[in-house]
This record gives sequence, structure tokens and C-alpha cells, in this order.
Amino acid sequence: MSLNTFGRLFRVTTWGESHGVAIGATIDGCPPGIEITAGMLQRWLDKRKPGQNKYTTQRRELDEVEILSGVFDGKTTGTPIQLMIKNTDQRSKDYTDIIEKFRPGHADITYWQKYGIRDYRGGGRSSARETAARVAAGGLAREVIQALAPSVQITGFMCQMGPNKINRKNMNFDEISNNPFWTPDANAAKDWAKYLDNLRKSGSSVGAVIEIIAQGVPAGIGAPIYGKLDTDLAAAMMSINAVKGVEIGDGMAVAELTGEANADEISMGTNGPEYSSNHAGGILGGISTGQDLVVRFAVKPTSSILTKRKTVTKAGKDSEIVTKGRHDPCVGIRAVPVGEAMMACVILDHLLLHRGQVGENQGKIG
Repeated sequence: MSLNTFGRLFRVTTWGESHGVAIGATIDGCPPGIEITAGMLQRWLDKRKPGQNKYTTQRRELDEVEILSGVFDGKTTGTPIQLMIKNTDQRSKDYTDIIEKFRPGHADITYWQKYGIRDYRGGGRSSARETAARVAAGGLAREVIQALAPSVQITGFMCQMGPNKINRKNMNFDEISNNPFWTPDANAAKDWAKYLDNLRKSGSSVGAVIEIIAQGVPAGIGAPIYGKLDTDLAAAMMSINAVKGVEIGDGMAVAELTGEANADEISMGTNGPEYSSNHAGGILGGISTGQDLVVRFAVKPTSSILTKRKTVTKAGKDSEIVTKGRHDPCVGIRAVPVGEAMMACVILDHLLLHRGQVGENQGKIG
């Protein structure tokens, strides 16, 4: 039984461990004839790779992706595509103190309880290192989307660090790549730098909220009941390491609204239906409306911290633990490109499903 694969037609299987020889992804269902090179995927991995500034883990990985199969003369062949990223800066000795202990807040204890064996070196499959393979697969998905639906643009950013939220009046997408936090609020970036510096120096960590927006998604993708676009988006984001909550559109805030306030009123525009608002996050009945897809997810604080915490040993003895090594004080920073990648994979999967079942949209308005 394989539970390392997601997607229906565009299927991605990730493999490898944090401190193993390599990690990677096997992609099946990619249409043939799509131009692709390792460099086209590398630009997305460069966004995620560690050690780029003092606010992320100082593990120095080049994260260079290699395409081993499924591409010939610079184009996809329609056969399985194998992507590999070698691990080059493992420091497994940092984890020798936790061989017999479980880190609070980490998957160490549940992996042991389920399998009776665990890779204690950086967490193995439960490590955020696995997400590099997702980013590579997402880079490929973006290129296919550009061929099938070139209007689609996917943008991710951090909208909250700990209790500190951005001021949405200050949002400027051009600012996202100008600061180490991938935030569209320049003022928030300055405040977060001071806040995270203090946490980093104390050996602690903090959570974050990431928002992913997909613009230009055509109306009609997604399917009723069990094939809902928002169901698959929620599952994809929740599958990311350390994610503990997902919202579509206004999310939990809709519980505070009346029917009048929540309704995204519709009027006829020059190019078709237009909506007065987007509380639904661009999805109704599991099917895209043509508005922006809006997804947010909450990432918990990094479990590996220098503060002494109570735990137990495999022998069932009470103990204490301090986790050494190189860890992100806010793992949400590097979760931005991961969220973008998962959005791309889900959108492409649903574009292919829609093309296979419906082809062109059937219902015309106006």
C-alpha cells in the first residue's frame, strides 16, 4: 500500500529521507511535448533551499535537481518523469542524543508507535526536507499549466508570523521577493526581523500563516461531492509538514457572517459574470468560479528547539530533551514555495480531469 502519492491524473510520488543519499519525485501523467529543463525547475527550488539568510536553517544544501527520465530533446515524452535532488550537507551526529528519546511536538513518537522503527536523523520522511521534492514537481506543473491555461498565475506569501499580521492596506506583490519573509508588506518585514531575531537567539521558534492565491483560473474546474477542488486543495496543503489548519476564502471567519454579508453577489460584465466579493475563495460547490483561488494554511512552530522540554524514552522512562542541530526558527518562511507548488499540482490535476471529462465548458452565460 503506497501512501506517498497524490493526484489523480497528474500523479506525484515523493521518496527519500532527510539524511539519506537523495530525495526526489516520480511524476506520472504529465502530457507530452511540454518544454522542460532542470533550470526551469531549479528557480523554484532556489526559492525554498535552506541557508539563504539567518532566519532559516543553516544547513547548506545546493538543492540541485536532476531529470533522470521522461524528457527527451528538452520536451516531456508522456512517460514517468524521475526527479532527484542529492543530499550534500547532512550532519547526522547532531541527532545522536535523541536516538532513545522523542521530541515533543514532532512525529518521532507516532512513527515509532506505528512502525516500530524510525529514522531519527533529522526526522527521516517526517522532515520538511521532503518538501523540496514537492517544489520540483510543482515547478513542472507550472510549466504544463502555462501550456494549457497561460492566464494562471500563482503567488504565495506569509501573512502572519506568530501574533503579528500584515496590514493588507500595505500589500504590494512586488515586495514579496524583496525581503526574507516572502511578505507583501514591507513594514511587517521590518518588524518581523526584530521579532524573529530575538526568538532565534533564544533558541525558540514560532508559527506562521501562509496565503496562496491563484489568479486567472478558468471557471469550471473541480467536480461535485468527492472531487471538489477545495477538498483537494485542503488535503494538499494539510499534507505539508507542520501544517495544522487550512482555510479556503474567508475560511473560519464565515461563521461570523450573515447570509447577506457572505453572498458574493453576481452581475453581468463585459466578459461574463462578475462577483462583488470573494468570500468563497473562488470555489462554489467544489467548482471554480473564475475568481481568484484563495487558500491559507497555518504552520506550527518548529519542534526542534534549544529549550529543555519534558519527554519519555523508548523504554518508557520520563526524561528531558534539548534538540541540537540546524533548524528553522520559523519554518513558515520556506513553506511559501511549498504551498505554491501544491497549488500548482492540484490545479493541473483538475485541469486534466476537466479536459478528460468535459473538454470545453458546456454551460454558456449571455
